[in-house]
Amino acid sequence: MSLKIYNTLSGEKEVFNPIEEGRVRMYVCGMTVYDYCHIGHARVMVGFDVVSRFLRHLGYDLTYVRNITDVDDKIFARAAENGEAFDVLTARFIDAMHEDEKALGVLPPDQEPRATAHMGEIISMIETLIEKGFAYPAENGDVYYSIAKFESYGKLSKKKVEDLQAGARVGVEELKRDPLDFALWKSAKAGEASWDSPWGAGRPGWHIECSAMSTCCLGNTFDIHGGGPDLKFPHHENEIAQSEAATGSDYVNYWMHAGAIRVGKDKMSKSLGNFKTIREELKTYSGEVIRYFLISSHYRSQVEYSPESLAEAQSGLDRFYQALRGIDAKSDVLDSTYLERFDQAMCDDFNTPEALAVMFDLVRELNVARKDESDSVAVLASTLKKIGGLLGILEQDPEAYFKGAAAEGGLSDAEIDALIQQRAEARANKDWAESDRVRDLLAAENIVLDDSKEGTTWRRA
Repeated sequence: MSLKIYNTLSGEKEVFNPIEEGRVRMYVCGMTVYDYCHIGHARVMVGFDVVSRFLRHLGYDLTYVRNITDVDDKIFARAAENGEAFDVLTARFIDAMHEDEKALGVLPPDQEPRATAHMGEIISMIETLIEKGFAYPAENGDVYYSIAKFESYGKLSKKKVEDLQAGARVGVEELKRDPLDFALWKSAKAGEASWDSPWGAGRPGWHIECSAMSTCCLGNTFDIHGGGPDLKFPHHENEIAQSEAATGSDYVNYWMHAGAIRVGKDKMSKSLGNFKTIREELKTYSGEVIRYFLISSHYRSQVEYSPESLAEAQSGLDRFYQALRGIDAKSDVLDSTYLERFDQAMCDDFNTPEALAVMFDLVRELNVARKDESDSVAVLASTLKKIGGLLGILEQDPEAYFKGAAAEGGLSDAEIDALIQQRAEARANKDWAESDRVRDLLAAENIVLDDSKEGTTWRRA
């Protein structure tokens, strides 16, 4: 079974052939840490976490690198606005990002390089580009990349240089030779952090940071480069131009881009002010529900964000956990048919919606097996847990998932169990009024009861 990946560079699904047999090197553009992460960021975090989990499931020795941009105009502007040092600001939001990732079940990348820790490599790459004639220093201490020197510029985004030139403008403070040229190094501004360089004190441009960090961590050519939909142009296009000009080698073999999260007709973004932070949503929904919402659509598709879509995700996840409730899902034997169907779905460009459809088929068979008290219950349940784990879900105990933590001032687990026992006694005595009273009391506390022939279970709504 061959893994196929949609390659943005070719615009087609391609059979994945890593550079080194059995080994994969993957770089994903991470966060610019000046604010809390929003659901659009979670799309990238979760999407490539699923990719990394499945690549390892296939047996690849994966090196997953996801950078942190901790030097940027937005960072300096926010730090100045807050009246704090930029590194204090970035440290706070890096910690917050890691908290959000943990809540979403996102595993840490193997390496998480930061721009501030790679200034030497960044400056060295800029020097190489100048030596090779692809870049030039300006009189004000800036250094620019010359687009005209890189003949294949636009090959990722399919944009034509002549079309870009028609709308290009040069800022008053810029000393570019061509409006399309972009900054590799920016001269220091008063009150901002800066680093020494052959061109004077300053800091790197955004694009060069990723070129330097990715090649430093993974080599001049690596297998997969991923990121959000808005990075294809100009960020990734500029990465290609810089990296290939500097190294003389092809930069990346497979380019992967996640789809956007949309709110109505617009992309969720901080610039539009229509974003929901991850931690805001965690007040209403668990991280696992948010993760389920994100993987229920293909990573390349645009996703409509709404309270209704998250409620639907909650319902879907509930069905999985309900099927596992009360089962000891620890069988060493797994159902090969469902595992093969799952692998087949995921080998088709990480098709998580189809993988979830396989899981729902499995749940239906599991529910029938439970009803018939079949010997296959443990095998099916264990297979469901295994598949779910490959997607980063179903890793909680079902009882812990449904019962969760009591709200402040709410009923404790012991109090709920006592009321359920009280209701059971009332039912046994055919005291239906008392039985209904207890149920209504629990419902008022957002406790949902599920009656079956095995007894009554409960969950927090």
